[in-house]
Amino acid sequence: MIAGVCGGIAERLGWSPNLVRLLFLLSCILPGPQFVIYLIMWIFIPKAPASDMPSSYYTHR
Repeated sequence: MIAGVCGGIAERLGWSPNLVRLLFLLSCILPGPQFVIYLIMWIFIPKAPASDMPSSYYTHR
């Protein structure tokens, strides 16, 4: 995990964080601005407070 963008998207959609990370990595094979979009989301998506972190965040590490 670098910035938690994929984890945040996964939590929002109710998906597995690993699935979203895998889909992101696979999408990087295709031409397009995926990495730039990731950086923009890293800057603009607010960080979740520690109290709002899902319990799975602490158990899957």
